[in-house]
Amino acid sequence: MAWSFVFSKTRPLNTSTTFTIFNLRPYLSIFSSDFSTSFLVTKTPQKFKKRKKKESPRTTLVQTEPNRIPALERIVERDAFFRFLIKSKEFLSKQPQHVLRLDDAGKLYRELGFPRGRKVARFIQRHPLIFETYRHNDGKMWIGFTDFMEELLEEERSVMDSMEIDRVDKVRKLLMMSAQKRIPLSKIYHCRLLFGIPEDFRDRVAKYPNYFRVVVEDGGKRVLELVNWDPMLAVSALEKEFMVDEDKVKRAFKFAVKHSKDLDLDEDDTRKLNLLNTLPLVSPYSDGSKLDLWTLEAEKYRVGVLHEFLSLTLEKRASIHHVVEFKEEFSLTKHTYQMLLKQPRTFYLAGTEMNWVLFLKDSYDENGVLINKDPQVVFTEKLFKYAQMQER
Repeated sequence: MAWSFVFSKTRPLNTSTTFTIFNLRPYLSIFSSDFSTSFLVTKTPQKFKKRKKKESPRTTLVQTEPNRIPALERIVERDAFFRFLIKSKEFLSKQPQHVLRLDDAGKLYRELGFPRGRKVARFIQRHPLIFETYRHNDGKMWIGFTDFMEELLEEERSVMDSMEIDRVDKVRKLLMMSAQKRIPLSKIYHCRLLFGIPEDFRDRVAKYPNYFRVVVEDGGKRVLELVNWDPMLAVSALEKEFMVDEDKVKRAFKFAVKHSKDLDLDEDDTRKLNLLNTLPLVSPYSDGSKLDLWTLEAEKYRVGVLHEFLSLTLEKRASIHHVVEFKEEFSLTKHTYQMLLKQPRTFYLAGTEMNWVLFLKDSYDENGVLINKDPQVVFTEKLFKYAQMQER
């Protein structure tokens, strides 16, 4: 064989042999090279590399583990669970005879509050005491309320009617806090459940000409305007609380004074210095639109407005969507989220960075139970209880 011929020491070399060895030299150099190939780096193709998921505001939690209040976080989870119940209840209540064809319901995932691509029947089955399906004379399946739910709706209407004056005062206070003492009716309607305002409130405002006036703008937008200023209503919840517990209100917010470390202040001195910067607070019923946007007074005003806004809600909390709805009216900025995070004594932000919910901490006990419950909150809790039952 060729290899035995090349490495043989016994056979004499001739011309043909020399030629053969000379021609094999390039091939032998592969195995006898003086250079190492260990410096070559083998790269893994990009498509095979494991990519770390980027942090997204949609999934990133607002609070870190040490600062989380589980009882308040569970309220956000509860709201997500009952989203279909609340939205479907509102939508069906506005339909003739409170019924809707099942085929149509499957397409109304936004209006009914269920994820796109899911079967609506699956969510209906969660609440057998609230919703029922039946076959109509046309051969189609329909969804509607049970007789028991119709009784509950009648009870809810009775509660709303009994609280009408209170709801009127809430709307008046919202108008008094707004920059121009006017708010589009569409914004109030969008947030009506937050304040317990009935569905037909746009018709009811005509009963109170001394309080409200509806103005139709050039584009057809209907705007609710305040007719008379009431100094008795222009008192915030914080001001009322100050009369009862002065120290508690002093501790509610913290507007820190920027100072050099050379001052060498102890904790008590720092607290007193910050208190001088914090008080007095700016009333939410003052005209915040005239304040210089980035001054301390303007920030105090915005914090006070959001505190009063939450105080007017039924459950002393609101989502980002409710807060942003009144951005222009309350002279809020795009830094509202960061501003609220700096006030953990009074506010608690739950959920994710994109869909956060703002709580008034002192309105809840350590178990996440609302301390003072509006009659409509009591009704909603009863509705949730029945919604989780399979039979009466």
